[in-house]
Formats: sequence, structure tokens, C-alpha cells
Amino acid sequence: MSAGEVGSLPVVLVLAVVWIIFQSLNENFLSPRNLSNLSVDIVGTGLIAVGIVFVLLLGELDLSVGSISGLAAAVFAVLNVLNGVPEWLAVIMAVLAGTLTGTVQGYSFAKTRVPAFVVTLAGLLTWNGIMLSILGTSGTINLDESGFVARLTSHYFTHDAVAYGLAAVSAGAVFLVCHQDRRRRRAMGMPHRSLLDVVVRAGGVAVIAFSAAYVLNRFQGLPLALLVFLVVVAGLDIVLRHTHYGRQVYALGGSVEAARRASLSVTRVQTAVLAVSGTMAAVGGLFLASRITSVSQNSGSAVLLLNAIAAAVIGGTSLFGGRGTTWSAVLGMLVIQSIASGMAITDTPPAAQFVITGGVLFAAVVIDSLSRRSQEAHGRA
Repeated sequence: MSAGEVGSLPVVLVLAVVWIIFQSLNENFLSPRNLSNLSVDIVGTGLIAVGIVFVLLLGELDLSVGSISGLAAAVFAVLNVLNGVPEWLAVIMAVLAGTLTGTVQGYSFAKTRVPAFVVTLAGLLTWNGIMLSILGTSGTINLDESGFVARLTSHYFTHDAVAYGLAAVSAGAVFLVCHQDRRRRRAMGMPHRSLLDVVVRAGGVAVIAFSAAYVLNRFQGLPLALLVFLVVVAGLDIVLRHTHYGRQVYALGGSVEAARRASLSVTRVQTAVLAVSGTMAAVGGLFLASRITSVSQNSGSAVLLLNAIAAAVIGGTSLFGGRGTTWSAVLGMLVIQSIASGMAITDTPPAAQFVITGGVLFAAVVIDSLSRRSQEAHGRA
């Protein structure tokens, strides 16, 4: 912090303030039922925000994710409900549609060197038009409530051992990863965390995880949607921070020209990043459709796009590129959805949600800018 790296501390403090305020206004805000619903509500948009994190790490912006999510949901609904295609195959086709659209945009961005936000703005209009064409005059398609997609957000693991087991695995994984990183850095003579720091980190995760498991078990247990979300976020975090591809993404976010001189395949990485964003948008679109068990012409709205981008930025991913993690999307979505849930439970006018969320987003951008300037002053940016 003395060098200007505040990490996720601001968003954690904001989340705490939001929870305290709404709990004081309505004692049901932190009830197991509301928190369980909150944990499911963050998944659809949160998955889209995870893809946005990849793009932001390049210092770029993907404006098409909302339209891609709606397109993927429409592809699934038309194939499965209207044409009788097996659900598993319709899901694969929907996700591949997101991957394909993201790849096309990524390759166009990498080859033409037109800013990504311009390429994806064109994509926003194009994919939205294709979605409307696919849905046709039907407008709204209702999903089978007993199907696989519908059960993504309605199924709960009711046995207490599942939630507590996930908490134990999470804490153990954090300890093993941090300890292994400490050993590797120590063996190479690099700065490393103390063993006490590793234990404290794992202990902190254990407290949070077991507390969350206790609250969820007091309602209906661990939601399947939340489990999928956490597994995807953790898996992509490993990809970003512990693979060659992830290091290339961070390198491009630091300086594209320097990456080129280091013989990195800029075109391939940029294309892959937009493909990841499109894929995550498609997966998120399926979860959003699952939540309301329907797909309509309003799927993939502008509000969804803004919330996904806001979640990534509020969570701590830098708009300047090169800094952020997939967990940023989780924290950011918790803030946004907590505000929405608090507004609903306290009967606050919906307009206030946009004002408050906008204020939080502005504060996050200001903190990001000040943090970057502070790091530059310390020679770390």
C-alpha cells in the first residue's frame, strides 16, 4: 500500500458499507434466503464480467458482450425448444457461437489495429440484429423448467457436507498454492512471503468460506450456479497467473510494442482474449436465460453490458491494462448486485440504483487512476 498498490481493499470496504447500510434499513437483507438468492443472481452477469477482465488487461474494451450473450441464448432456445435439438448439443452450439463471434472480432482487432471498442461496437449492433432475426416473430421463447439449462440456477446441493467440503477445499488450495509459490521464490533467491503470511491468507479464506457455507446451508444449501461460477473463476485465474498464455496477456497490457519486440505473437493473444470474452458472454447468457427460464428480444440489454463492465472495473481491474484478476469480477458483481438487492428489499426507486452504482464506478476509476500515478511515482508502473 505504501507504494500505491491498494489491491481489492477499497471494494471490500465499499461492500461492507453497502451491507451495513441495507441491513440497518431492513433486517432481512443479510438473511440466509436473501444472501443465497444474491449468490445466484451474480452468476450470469459475473461470468460475462470475467471475460471483460481479460479484455481490460489488454487496456481495451469489449462492447459486444451483451449482444453475444443474447445471441447465444437465442441460438440455444431456437435449436432446443423450436427445433427439438438435444439440449446438450444446443448448449455446445450456443457456446461455440459466442466463441466464433469473439474470435472474428479479435482477429479483426488484431489485424486492422482498429481500437477494440470500435470493432466490438460494430459487433454489438451486428450480433443484436442476428439475435432478433433468429428469434423472429415469436419474440419470447420459454425454456423447459425441468431441463438442464433451467436447472443451472434452480438446483441446490442440500446436504451440508457439500458446502463445507467446498470451503475446506478452497482454504486448502489457497494454502498449497501460496506455500508452493513461497518455496519456489525462496529457492530462486527472490522476495517471498513468510510462512505466517501464508497461514494468515489461508486462514482468512477459511473463515470467509466456512461462514458462507454456514449461511447457505441455513437456506437450501450450495447453489449449483455458484459452484460453477467459483470453479470457472478459479480456473481462469490459474490460466492468467500461472500459464505462459496468462503472462503474455499481462505483458501486452503493459506495452504492446515491447511485447512485439520480445517476439510475442500479439495477433494470436489478442484474438484469443476476445475469443475468451465471447465464450464467457455466451456462457453467462445461458445462465441469465436459466434464471428467468426464457429468452426474449430484450436479452443482452445495454444495462447488462454496463453492469458487466462496471463489475470488472469496480472489482479492481485497471482500465489502463496490465493489472487485475478474475476475482475482480466476483467482488464487483457482489457490490452491484448487493445494491440492486438492497434497493428491491427496501422499496427504493429503481432510478437510485443507477445513481449509486454510477457513483461507485466513478470512485473506482478515480482510485485506479490515483493508484497508477502513485505507482509511477514509485517507479513501479
